[in-house]
Amino acid sequence: MNTWSKLKPLLPVLCILVSSAAVGQNTDSVRLRTIQKINFRSLYTPASLIVAGIIANGGSSESIKHEVAEERNEHLPNFQTHIDNYLQYSPIVIAYALDAAGIKSKTDILNRTAILIKGELMSIGTTSLLKNATHQLRPDKTTYNSFPSGHTANAFAAATFLSEEYKDRLPWMPYAAYTLASSVGLMRVANNRHYISDVLVGAGIGIISMKMAYWTHQYRWGKKKKELIVLP
Repeated sequence: MNTWSKLKPLLPVLCILVSSAAVGQNTDSVRLRTIQKINFRSLYTPASLIVAGIIANGGSSESIKHEVAEERNEHLPNFQTHIDNYLQYSPIVIAYALDAAGIKSKTDILNRTAILIKGELMSIGTTSLLKNATHQLRPDKTTYNSFPSGHTANAFAAATFLSEEYKDRLPWMPYAAYTLASSVGLMRVANNRHYISDVLVGAGIGIISMKMAYWTHQYRWGKKKKELIVLP
């Protein structure tokens, strides 16, 4: 059985993550010449992912996370890949590569980089605090830092960054970005490194972290006053 066939049982997880995250990027935006404002409607999707992850994170053997883990062990007992370690950064690479190729992003490089760093730091800090606080054992029984998934949080933060920079110029970009991020979450489950609950909460944290980075940025670098967009 090839790798694609083995991954089929986890495809519904991928579809849920992609569709929920990408659709949340497509609400109407308001053009202003000011600092971006918080739009609480855009928090519905990541908040829903976090709530779903918490619900799935039951301790009993009949909980959603253990049921998914059992399916993984039945269909993918020997699956292992390290692609997720690198794929989590791919949206960032794509964003800067597109800009270098002449497809300009929404934000200039200095402000864009500051937003990226702030968003990633918030994502890493939040997941690290929760890992230490919850102290949950990974499904492969190796370490007690399973909840939430740091790889997934990082991937979704990076996907949100790519989406926000290019969704107006390339409307299909949110779907591409969140497909990459969702693939990371899928592989964390397939690798038996995380439960589905870890992945769902990590995805929500990543999106919120990067959204907050945009909302709180002051755009103090660069001399040109560019037209900014209120994030949906």
